[in-house]
Amino acid sequence: MARKKIGWMDGAAPFLCVFLVSNFILSKFSMIPCRLVLLAALLLSRDADALQVIGGSVTVVQGGTATLPCHVTDTNDDLTQITWQRRTREKPRNDNFITIQPGNRLQFVNGHDDRFKYVGIFNDKNGTLQLSNVTLKDEGRYTCIFTLFPSGNQKTEIPLNLLAAGSRPPPEVRWLTGALADKVRTTTNSTQYDNGTTTTVSSLFGVPMREINGHQVQCVISGDSLSKEETLPFTIQVHFSPTEVNVSVISEDSFECVTEANPNANFTWSRSGQSFLQSAVKEEGAKLQLLSLTASLNGLYECEAANSYGIKHGQLYVHVASGACSAAWASFGLLLSMNFIGATWFFYKSGRFQKCLEQ
Repeated sequence: MARKKIGWMDGAAPFLCVFLVSNFILSKFSMIPCRLVLLAALLLSRDADALQVIGGSVTVVQGGTATLPCHVTDTNDDLTQITWQRRTREKPRNDNFITIQPGNRLQFVNGHDDRFKYVGIFNDKNGTLQLSNVTLKDEGRYTCIFTLFPSGNQKTEIPLNLLAAGSRPPPEVRWLTGALADKVRTTTNSTQYDNGTTTTVSSLFGVPMREINGHQVQCVISGDSLSKEETLPFTIQVHFSPTEVNVSVISEDSFECVTEANPNANFTWSRSGQSFLQSAVKEEGAKLQLLSLTASLNGLYECEAANSYGIKHGQLYVHVASGACSAAWASFGLLLSMNFIGATWFFYKSGRFQKCLEQ
């Protein structure tokens, strides 16, 4: 019972000492109460409770450097050796792999690994190790064991958790769709591999309507494996053939073919039944310019808008009247004046003009 109460983990030497002392006292001084032995046991128990091995959980990004902390506090016991054990993905069975002797002498057991470095101080009862270039196979539980006298072996366990950037643990993926919330939907699927990494695929679905073309959405990725939240903008592309083609008037001699298409349409102008007079017409993409307003340009012009998904046409009829515009407007003004005078004379002679005044 005394051994269990004191809390020794390995070795029976301290327990044997108390047992011999108790027998000696009971045989030589049978009049002394047994509580003296109990007091000694309680004092030893109090010292064992004060001794602590300090470790902690460690998390590191794949390829980084992990520090595995381990040291003893509140003890004057003599340290004879520090032993490290591990149980990892690569080595699922617990085994010794490093011992540290007085003078900071590090020795590898069952194979050398240059990635491990002893960064503690033996005389300070500090067994801290440093592991560089950490890989997924290193993830697991590391045990630090101090061999102390007279307390015996004291240990602590240090879990090593690995973050594989962008894939472990699985990230959270969400979409910001704004005004398209009721027109699109999302699906997210994850695939986990034997090495513990995960591939996450999130997709955005919607009916490919012309109305959603050009809208911008955002894919937002967050998780412990990322140093900060990432936002990836994406512009929705819906391919469609040219819509209805309209010809707009830029000026009295310039016109433009207008349509909507994705990818953008290519424009071609033609003249129905006749060829272009190159000296009188300038064609530039969707625009058509008449360089001289003459009757020779009269006719039906057609604009063709085409992309890889379809073709649409728009038409423009051009008619240039002969003669000077100023003369035509003068004749129209004179005719309008004569009609006004004639109408006034007719009303006056018929008496209707007087009747209107009397009313």
